[in-house]
Amino acid sequence: MNEIPSTILKRKGARTTATVPNDVRELLNAGRIESVNLCEWLIVDHAQLAENVLPEMGLDAALEEIRQACRATEKLTALKQTFAVGKVLAQHLENGVKYWKAIRSLQKHPSDSVRTWGCAVIGWRTSASLAERLEAMRPFASDSNMGVREMAWMAVRDHIAADLEEAFRVLADWVLDEDERIRRFASESTRPRGVWCSHIARLRDEPELGLPLLTPLKSDPSKYVRDSVANWLNDASRTQPQFVRRVTEQWLKESSTRETKLIVQRATRTLRKAVKTLDSGSETRSKAHAVVSTTKKTHSKRTSK
Repeated sequence: MNEIPSTILKRKGARTTATVPNDVRELLNAGRIESVNLCEWLIVDHAQLAENVLPEMGLDAALEEIRQACRATEKLTALKQTFAVGKVLAQHLENGVKYWKAIRSLQKHPSDSVRTWGCAVIGWRTSASLAERLEAMRPFASDSNMGVREMAWMAVRDHIAADLEEAFRVLADWVLDEDERIRRFASESTRPRGVWCSHIARLRDEPELGLPLLTPLKSDPSKYVRDSVANWLNDASRTQPQFVRRVTEQWLKESSTRETKLIVQRATRTLRKAVKTLDSGSETRSKAHAVVSTTKKTHSKRTSK
């Protein structure tokens, strides 16, 4: 196998999917390198990638079904294709030693797309408790590739939403972990609204349920974690603004750190925008009232003359 040139290993990535070089495309589809940005991740041919990597894992029995799944989803998003491949693999690996061996192989693979299949497999597995699912997802949640980390929480979000009490019990330890990626997973996976995912209706209506996870992170040293916590609260502010006001005011009283102030600043951006819009509307109404009053006075003077 030819050595991969350093110019490819150290590349910054194309700005558009159309400009991804052919040699990079070939290596991505061969499973020899991981994508370095979204454009590269979007152009991966999952059917071709599966043909190149699954036989070496002893999973070639799933290839025909994966080809069919990819053909059925070729006009859909890369994310949905990833879930489609994961679903087929999960059906082939449902239980036993073979399942865990495959999960380890997927998790250690050099291709980030292959590793995201591993996340999807864990999400699709039917015979697993939420605690087992989260524990299996832990290495993916700590992956060096951001795309894999995003797929990790998306793959288990519906399971979290279905059993919030158990999720908070398990994730209570995650927010205390030394790894910032693990801490961030606990926050990001439970956001009331989130990105590229359905809302968690109960947290949207009762965001106070999330405080046991958020409070230990209110002064986190990691920007990666702080942004997630702030986004969590900003989500909540759209439906429960008073809750977010109370929490952020309390945090500022309890903590004078720069980190807490940064979280509060980002968490209240929607609230500030709403106030600004309200003030702008009030100012506009005041000006309109002043114009009307002036017009009436002028008209009155002319009439009196």
